Amino acid sequence: MIDLSWAAGLLPLAAVGFGVGLLVGLTGVGGGALMTPLLISTFGVSPQIAVGTDLLYASITKATGSWRHHVARHVEWPIVFRLAAGSLPAAIILLAAIAFIPLDTQALARWIRLGLVVALPISALAIVLYPFLTRRARREQDGSIPPRTLPTVLFGVALGLLVTLTSVGAGAIGVSVLAALFPMLPAKRLVGSDIAHAVPLTLIGGLGHLGLGNVDGGLLVALLCGSIPGILLGTRLAGVVPEWLLRPMLAVTLCYAAYALFNK
Repeated sequence: MIDLSWAAGLLPLAAVGFGVGLLVGLTGVGGGALMTPLLISTFGVSPQIAVGTDLLYASITKATGSWRHHVARHVEWPIVFRLAAGSLPAAIILLAAIAFIPLDTQALARWIRLGLVVALPISALAIVLYPFLTRRARREQDGSIPPRTLPTVLFGVALGLLVTLTSVGAGAIGVSVLAALFPMLPAKRLVGSDIAHAVPLTLIGGLGHLGLGNVDGGLLVALLCGSIPGILLGTRLAGVVPEWLLRPMLAVTLCYAAYALFNK
């Protein structure tokens, strides 16, 4: 008899990866905001491992999307560089602090869980507001874009800290704040710039957590096995399922995830 016991652990994780990938393909957001709390609350993964694995997972899945946006000229690289000027040093400093300052691992896990409890409702609000912000952006003239260097860099710092600690924020929060900072920018460039910035941020965060021993390779592979076909299918169905239905459902799911983590 062939031992198929490994499938009992692989299939649920692949199914979660498929479901999250499907939602990301349908709505463009929600990956980290859903994956990390699911891993913690449903599969009992420690917060540190969940965050580290999800960051590497996000960097791999978003790299393809970033390249497609670059080829289509949907990336506003000056904005990406200004965001990265704040987010990447902030992520490195936070990772160094975690690595070199003696920390109580249980206290760190509590801080990560608390960060998720705060970040998830903010992500839910951003998901609901995103269509209204980008609708306003599409109405504007596509003229010169003011640099807004200081606000963009400062937002990058906040995003770098939030994403590195919780793996949440690179999608819904990022694109919504960009829409508020640059209302004259077309929606496709907001999304493309946000995804392009998320790739190096999640990669540095993921590699940093890998160096800290906070990445589960088997878990990462299982999630990718499900998420890749899920994203492909979601992208194809994006024009069929109405966003006005999906986005509130996703927002409610994120709020419930925050509630479950708070009471865990």
